[in-house]
Amino acid sequence: MSRSISREYLEALLIAVIFATFARTYVVQAFKIPTGSMEQNLLIGDHILVNKFLYGGRVGAVERLLLPGRDVERGDVVVFKFPEDPTRDFIKRCVALSGDEIEIRDKVLFVNGEEVGESGYAYHADERIYPNSVFLPDDYSERDNYGPTVVPEGQLFFLGDNRDNSNDSRFWGAVPASFVKGRAFLVYWSFAAESEPTEWPGYLSRLKQISSVTMSFFSKTRWDRSFRIVR
Repeated sequence: MSRSISREYLEALLIAVIFATFARTYVVQAFKIPTGSMEQNLLIGDHILVNKFLYGGRVGAVERLLLPGRDVERGDVVVFKFPEDPTRDFIKRCVALSGDEIEIRDKVLFVNGEEVGESGYAYHADERIYPNSVFLPDDYSERDNYGPTVVPEGQLFFLGDNRDNSNDSRFWGAVPASFVKGRAFLVYWSFAAESEPTEWPGYLSRLKQISSVTMSFFSKTRWDRSFRIVR
């Protein structure tokens, strides 16, 4: 006796849900850029895809052969859990690995005593240079002059590309490698938007946001940023 059409549809739907859940958990996930800390590389309203498979655990030689991947490298744009609130996701650029000595002198980054060439992505909106001083507010005391300090074992050091306007490891320290979720690799859609809160409170606010995006989809979409590779 053949199965009913409704049962076939239900099984197909369940398989699709399982596959989508697996893919979102282990392979790729979509994220949205809510702030300007990665400008001019990533803009507010950029919708990106994150490779969650690249940094996956590969314990033995066979796993490393069958499941190709690698560890986080300097220069990777990474999504990770915010150390001070692991329920939130941050996106920054990894500039130093475990055991590296990092220092910033007058906005110039040095890793292990060598200057890092960052002209392709680092952006400075403020010409002023603040000294590392106890007399300055926390937001400025280590913004332009930091360290030298060694990144602790099992941790990574992250900076935003928008160096003068980024809340990053200069202010709350290195990030445990276990907090890494994946590497950003593609902008699949970009919508010109103002900086937004992490979460929209209430259903009415969420509906208002969806309505606003729908009404201005064509006029505010940055078509030239579609399918741009994140570097």
